[in-house]
Amino acid sequence: MPRPRKRARLWLRPERVRGGKVVANATWIILDGGKHFPTGCTHGEIALAEQRLSEHIAEKYQPKRKLKDIESIDVADVLNIYFSDKEIEPEHRKRFEGRIARLAQFFGGMMLSEVTGETCRQYVVVRGNSGGARRDLEDLRAAISHHKDEGLHRGEVRVVLPRKGESRMRWLTRSEAARLLWTCWRYREVQAWNTGTRKGKQVATKKRPLRHLARFILLGLYTGTRAGAIASASFQRGEGRSHVDLEEGVYYRLAQGRRATNKRQPPVKLPPHVLARLRAWSQIPRKDGTLPEYVVEWNGKPVASVKTAFATAVRLAALEEDASPHVLRHTAATWLMQQGVNLWEAAGYLGMTPEMLQKVYGHHHPDFQNEAAGAFKNRRRKPQSLVKSSAKPKRAEADA
Repeated sequence: MPRPRKRARLWLRPERVRGGKVVANATWIILDGGKHFPTGCTHGEIALAEQRLSEHIAEKYQPKRKLKDIESIDVADVLNIYFSDKEIEPEHRKRFEGRIARLAQFFGGMMLSEVTGETCRQYVVVRGNSGGARRDLEDLRAAISHHKDEGLHRGEVRVVLPRKGESRMRWLTRSEAARLLWTCWRYREVQAWNTGTRKGKQVATKKRPLRHLARFILLGLYTGTRAGAIASASFQRGEGRSHVDLEEGVYYRLAQGRRATNKRQPPVKLPPHVLARLRAWSQIPRKDGTLPEYVVEWNGKPVASVKTAFATAVRLAALEEDASPHVLRHTAATWLMQQGVNLWEAAGYLGMTPEMLQKVYGHHHPDFQNEAAGAFKNRRRKPQSLVKSSAKPKRAEADA
């Protein structure tokens, strides 16, 4: 029986010595199929050598794009093609790579014909999280659909998704929102003394680690914008930035150079009190004396995520622990409905369809089912013909 072929791997070729002199330093070599491929990396450049190995494997393994039956197509090839063709925004790239890697680890080696309800349910068990497994399998479904749209396979493949979880409709009351904002603005970092007689004592410092989150919350509460667009909100126009026009008072939520998707991000008119705050913040210099470029910055750079900071603020403000940054969008939609704003106007402001706004938030509107509920207030008079007359008969008729 022939020995199985080894995978491509790194080998440190030792230095070569002639006549007591070193004529060649130790270098990393890629061994693959009995052949040597130089990396140009010396003994101390192991990280770079590993990168060269990854590039070598990626160049070598390119799935062939030709029409085949689903019984002869590896799921890993389908995922690879989808990964190469899919355009992903930079802030979502890491999560996308993680989902594809998990799918490839489980389904890699299976043929497309083996993607069935049974194998999908097995994936849910292995994943250990129904919600996370559903999101991963949605990518698998999209990858298979893309593969078919490219004309690369025959036959039908069905990805069975686990049941969708109940949506969380948590929103903040006015008092909760105010408490959260004040917590972020006034909170000071607490540190413990390490030496001296006060060792171990907790002392509040001058650092304000949550003030950037207060800006994030304010913009989210009063525009209903998604977290990614708030993170890219900038006072200056630029590639990959959503622009806050301080002159016109309009927030262009769709970042420059980005393609519009189903998650609508139309321009939104900024409320006067929010616009005043933004104009003031744009003139507050950084520590190095330069003016800020982004609405929400951390150490002079735009924030990538506020999940950790938001969870800390929720805990410090003594709110329910299930609150997440997306609760700001729910809150904005709820407040607009409670104020009786026209459905079409509110939907355009939030960047969602009127049907979705009506379905999810319509019950907060003051006119919600008013006509139907009011119909029971006064009972209609019964028709005269159905009511017995209680009047006394005339005397003449009574004597007859």
